[in-house]
Amino acid sequence: MSHDDFPTDRPAVVTCGLPYANGDLHIGHLRTYVGGDVYSRALERLGQETAFVSGSDMHGTPVAVNADQEGVSPEAFALDWHETYAATFPKFNVEFDNYGHTHDETNTETTQQLVRDLDEAGHLYEKEIMVAYDPVDDQYLPDRYVEGTCPYCGAHARGDECDEGCQRHLEPGEVEDPVSTISGNPAEYRERTHKFFEVSAFSEYLSGFLDRLEGTSNARNQPREWIEQGLQDWCITRDMDWGIDYPGGEATESPREGGEAAEQDLVLYVWVDAPIEYISSTKQYSERVGADAFDWEAAWTENASDAHPEGGEIVHVIGRDIIQHHTIFWPAMLEATDHTEPRAVMASGFVTLGGKGFSTSRDRAVWADEYLDEGFHPDPLRYYLATNGGFQQDVDFSWEKFADRVNTELVGTVGNFLYRSLLFAHRNYDEAPIADATSEEVAERIDEAIADVEAAVNDYSVRALGDAVTGLARFGNEYIQRSEPWNLVDDDPDEAAQVIHDCVAIAKAIAVLFEPIAPEKCERLWEQLGEDGSVHEVTVEAAREGPAGDLAEPTELFEQIEDERVEALNEKLESRIAEAEDDDADEDADDSDETDGDETDGDETDGDDMTDIEPLSDDRISFDQFQDLDIRVGKIEEAEGIEGADDLLRLRVDLGAETRTIVAGLKQLHDVENLPDTKVIVLANMEKAELFGVESNGMVLAAGEEADLLTTYEDAVPGTKVK
Repeated sequence: MSHDDFPTDRPAVVTCGLPYANGDLHIGHLRTYVGGDVYSRALERLGQETAFVSGSDMHGTPVAVNADQEGVSPEAFALDWHETYAATFPKFNVEFDNYGHTHDETNTETTQQLVRDLDEAGHLYEKEIMVAYDPVDDQYLPDRYVEGTCPYCGAHARGDECDEGCQRHLEPGEVEDPVSTISGNPAEYRERTHKFFEVSAFSEYLSGFLDRLEGTSNARNQPREWIEQGLQDWCITRDMDWGIDYPGGEATESPREGGEAAEQDLVLYVWVDAPIEYISSTKQYSERVGADAFDWEAAWTENASDAHPEGGEIVHVIGRDIIQHHTIFWPAMLEATDHTEPRAVMASGFVTLGGKGFSTSRDRAVWADEYLDEGFHPDPLRYYLATNGGFQQDVDFSWEKFADRVNTELVGTVGNFLYRSLLFAHRNYDEAPIADATSEEVAERIDEAIADVEAAVNDYSVRALGDAVTGLARFGNEYIQRSEPWNLVDDDPDEAAQVIHDCVAIAKAIAVLFEPIAPEKCERLWEQLGEDGSVHEVTVEAAREGPAGDLAEPTELFEQIEDERVEALNEKLESRIAEAEDDDADEDADDSDETDGDETDGDETDGDDMTDIEPLSDDRISFDQFQDLDIRVGKIEEAEGIEGADDLLRLRVDLGAETRTIVAGLKQLHDVENLPDTKVIVLANMEKAELFGVESNGMVLAAGEEADLLTTYEDAVPGTKVK
């Protein structure tokens, strides 16, 4: 791994968090996979040797539970979903170089060997732990077979993760008030022998690793708190028969009922073999294309190459709910076994629907197949997911917002420039190049767009990749409009030819630079330009070369979405959600004691805890009461986490007359590094309160569960009173 700007001379591997083989894909899931595909394509455009790999996550308790409910084996259940995913991703132009799964022979062998290496290096040990047990059904309850209360924040939690609260990984035996998710019976804890990985021994290494780590800031900041609180060793085995066997088929003795001892068969925890699939999938790619084309060992193994003893460039693209696994457990495993540490982790925000979380049980989602069945092309959705907000920010999907982005940016800006310039060129000139060379002004603007793309790749910003292209298209529209080549054809044909040559040169640059986001549309544009080969095979240098081929008659690349279409889509979505929620309410009325049983995948929250907008209050206050509220404009000067608090930040806020310390629950919802200089609205005469040893002197106002900070439209100075 290096920290040189891309492209480097080392092999790069871009991975996406494994989709959990447990249900249909929706567009919330696609945000991560589109982001990974966009980033890997962009690396290749820069000339970086890159492998883009992933696979289906086949193991774990949700698969076993749902397979049992359907009356099939876990393997058959998971393989069916794996095949569905493998067929779905290409429909959205997400083209993995290799897409495997965690239950195949390669990953089984690689996982067991890596665990043996951990053991031989002295990093594994046995320990007696308390495991949830259902005394009525007479079975142990690993991971998501059990739920209860998080011991850290008090929220409802699964057996392996506080998914509704602090999002911490939870070890077996940590959940309080355990209940079986299978039977609903109260569970009890019994002692069992399990294998542990001594993650705590890597605290110093992991602190340094986070200092080196590139990518999104949430992937660096969130894990620091866990390290500061003290890392707990990691139980890597489970009491179940679906998964990869602990290597060697080892069995241990463990007390059971009546004091009798019996053999205990162990499988590896799903989060052991899941990230190892990244290595396995890369290995399968190398085996298929040959080590000369891509050497997996040079990428993943330290000292495998004399030229690059620290390995290649590993970039993980994930959902933010699995940051801990990729920045604590996984790099510790890699370090302990002399594998290459990740260079970067890009952790995406979630996709919401009308401001609420997706819900699979209530059919509150826009499904991947549903999007395609509506007749939409995949590339506009790729553009929307890649460019609508920063990668680590939550994105709210609505058909209105989607249509607006398509109509104004893809149709109105990019598509408009391409069609009008290429149509004029085709009708007035037989072939390109039309002039001898691209003008200096346009060549410089294309160079600027290329520099923007290179900066976006090195800043890990898929949004900036799109912005670079739409900015170039806006320039193209302005250039052709002020140059008016249609008025020059007769009066100054040489100047007209130069203008059209420049416009076709911009179109070619757009084809090259926009390919990572809209690959299928850009291949079609490449053909219209009459260029040789495929746009997928060229680098950014081709954007500088100017047009070379015969121009075909162009067709419009992007289609306008009419208001009537949006209304119909909304009606269909709302009807489906209402029907699902009615069915859900009927089921709750029939059996109020049953749990929902809806599981999240490994990369996206399910959002079943959503609530409707609260009704307006009938309680009124007088104007005098409102006047008692001292609400001021403030400006955040400093923002930092508070030790021991997962969600809280210590803010220093300038209120004009003075600067105050205010504690705010913004840590998980905002990019902490970007908060300084942000204008906020503060309730200044709020009673003081002490939180985690810090006195809070005021309250920052925000809207909704996502803490959308209230701010000012104009430039009100700190201390200005809100009236």
